[in-house]
Amino acid sequence: MASTTAQNRVDRNPESQPGNRATTQTASDTQSSILCDLQCYTRDYVQQQPEKAALICLGVGFILGWKLKPW
Repeated sequence: MASTTAQNRVDRNPESQPGNRATTQTASDTQSSILCDLQCYTRDYVQQQPEKAALICLGVGFILGWKLKPW
């Protein structure tokens, strides 16, 4: 499964492949890379454990709705 995850990261972010950009990275490139990695990790986690991911989303939604209610 690890090789599939690594392959997905390469396919989804063609900018990070060697030879496509200069060797120095700007702050926005680094942030983009971190966000892409987080998105890939989250997508893989949800595919592997959908029930747990749904419960986490419901819990976070409940807490946010409770704390941010307008009245």
